[in-house]
Amino acid sequence: MSTKGRIEEQVPGPALSKDGRAAAELNLANGHVTKRRATEWSPSSWTMRPIKQDVTYDDRAAVEKALAKLERLPPIVTPTEIVKLRKSLREVALGNAFLLQGGDCAELFDYCEENAIESKIKLLLQMSLVLIWGMNKPVVRVARMAGQFAKPRSSPMEMHNGVEIHSFRGDNINGYSHEERTPDPSRLVAAYFHSASTLNYMRASLASGIADLHSPLDWGLGHVQDPSIKAKYQRIVESITESLRFMRTVGADSNANSLETVDLYTSHEGLLLEYEQSLTRRLKHPPGRRQPCTLGKEGEGEDDGKGWYNTSAHFLWIGDRTRQLNGAHVEFFRGLENPIGIKVGPSMEGQELVRVLEIVNPNQEEGKVTLITRYGEGKVEGLLGSHIEAVKKSGHTVVWQCDPMHGNTRSTPTGIKTRQFSSIFNELSSALKIHKEHGSFLGGVHLELTGEAVTECVGGSEGLTDEDLSLNYTSYCDPRLNEKQALELMFLIAAHYRGSQST
Repeated sequence: MSTKGRIEEQVPGPALSKDGRAAAELNLANGHVTKRRATEWSPSSWTMRPIKQDVTYDDRAAVEKALAKLERLPPIVTPTEIVKLRKSLREVALGNAFLLQGGDCAELFDYCEENAIESKIKLLLQMSLVLIWGMNKPVVRVARMAGQFAKPRSSPMEMHNGVEIHSFRGDNINGYSHEERTPDPSRLVAAYFHSASTLNYMRASLASGIADLHSPLDWGLGHVQDPSIKAKYQRIVESITESLRFMRTVGADSNANSLETVDLYTSHEGLLLEYEQSLTRRLKHPPGRRQPCTLGKEGEGEDDGKGWYNTSAHFLWIGDRTRQLNGAHVEFFRGLENPIGIKVGPSMEGQELVRVLEIVNPNQEEGKVTLITRYGEGKVEGLLGSHIEAVKKSGHTVVWQCDPMHGNTRSTPTGIKTRQFSSIFNELSSALKIHKEHGSFLGGVHLELTGEAVTECVGGSEGLTDEDLSLNYTSYCDPRLNEKQALELMFLIAAHYRGSQST
């Protein structure tokens, strides 16, 4: 039997689309497919560009089977939700709101369970309340959840007991155990169902009152060792609690559900383009969308009332390792209706930053792009200012978001990756100061965190040290703030804004 016959026999149901076959071909060829350069955008035009961080699979039939399955599964998120987030991020870009984005470095399939999901929802809610109290602004909440499985790696291979094996690249690619390191395309389908299940429980929890501010919140501060700091945090908690009590007493919330639920959006790094392409659909624009579609597949008009929505998440970002101007990821992202993020690291030149903005947002839509800066506490002072000025001169109105995590990772003498709480706060503080000096403003913060009591980052009011890391270090990737450290960081940001308002 021919190879074609064997493939079709193993792929039941509708055949894989032309776009899907282009992605499958690329993943069998390790990113080296010689084709004519794309001029028109389509969900698969990225396959004609050089690609970084791609995955090579051994079995084409299995790849095509997985992609065919994904193409006919329903959207995880809807255009109405995506457009609603875009409107909210426009308000952030204009300085009328603040963006809080946080969650795991890399989700595991095992995190798709009740307690893990609820703990992150509750933590993000508490963090947002502290920010609202400190800044007197609405907070847009975006979780690194329901799809943040893959992580870029410095090398696709590593040595284990003298044997070269695949690096662990996330549950949607391969398993952490050494026996499961071969990339498995069936994990792409498993990632879809774990993402959908996670978001389903998030929605159900919010609809059932997990974010109802009529209910008491756990503001336990027993971990804070310094009496003066503990007293300061306690005053903030008392002020928030008193404000909520006052609203209930005067009946300010009696005829509205604004205190009973919140909007919580999902996000992840758009790393595996074959997966993202399979969930990118041409769908009808919801009412109230601000601007018409400018990119369409060849032969499809701009006035058909539809656009290309990536339905795997509300918000996706391009990583610092995959933001090449002529690369596959920038090509794919430029055609999406979703709001998108771009990681901006120390190697990004000002002109390069402006050029990537022109590619992915040629109409200069306000808030369409979030620039996620991640320099490190020792480099932010020398880099952020020039980037701000370059963007200002370009005419783009972006959301400036600080990721104070990725530039501040270090290894202990025993080889354990960690981050110092003071370094995280220092980069964030510097970003606030530099934006003010340049007539700009910081619009958001992007954190790797968990609602669990892990010991992965050192410092903070708990006083964790390198020796404490072994107590409960559970991350398979980068270290995360635990729930106490994350909340403490919000206390410090709130205090900064309160202090600015009083001067």
